[in-house]
Amino acid sequence: MDLSRIRVAFEPAIRQLFHFYWRFARGATLGVRAVVIDSQERIFLVKHSYVSGWHLPGGGVETGETMRTALARELREEGNIELAGAPVLHGIFFNAQVSRRDHVALYVVREFRQIAAPVPNREIVGHGFFSLAELPLDTTRGTRARITEVFEGKPAAEFW
Repeated sequence: MDLSRIRVAFEPAIRQLFHFYWRFARGATLGVRAVVIDSQERIFLVKHSYVSGWHLPGGGVETGETMRTALARELREEGNIELAGAPVLHGIFFNAQVSRRDHVALYVVREFRQIAAPVPNREIVGHGFFSLAELPLDTTRGTRARITEVFEGKPAAEFW
């Protein structure tokens, strides 16, 4: 029995099945990130323990959450930041590099307040506000591109 012929015959059906599953059943295919800008026009960045470089804060939208609820939760967890006004949607990007999320919604946040941290977040090893001229050297390319779009008023790109 030639197993390679069987695999070739069933592969399209298996791909369709997995595509259906990941598209409709998996709750964590959407992520949110934010360009948080303070009154001095500095950008808030975070450094995670599990991936290199500095990133915009954010994470996955969990099952049952809206994008705004997920954004508020992630900002609290990663940066002790609480939304004080409505974030503005900059764009939704196809994501191939940032995380396991298929698409990432990017918001611009200008109205916020910093809150005391109840428990240190072990996932975050560094965070802070940086001016455009003083972004850390290891700020990721996607993060730099999104910051440039926001500050230069460019439309959102299609890909992260």
